[in-house]
Amino acid sequence: MSAKKSAEPSPEGIARSNRQRLAAEEGARAMADAGKQAIDVRKNMARLRELREAKEAADATLRASLPAPTPTKRKKKSPQ
Repeated sequence: MSAKKSAEPSPEGIARSNRQRLAAEEGARAMADAGKQAIDVRKNMARLRELREAKEAADATLRASLPAPTPTKRKKKSPQ
């Protein structure tokens, strides 16, 4: 009384394998997108760091070229 399995997969099996295949493809796509976004973020961070460092260097050069501010004497309050 053993039932033979048919060589043809069942419709449920076909649907399951299709869902698994689609999930695997979407997962691979999502991983690729996440990797690309991470690369884009790192590139932007490097660009912004370069801009900040250039600005800081320009500010330091400007401060060095300006004369030092002379300290002002504080006036004493006259007793009233």
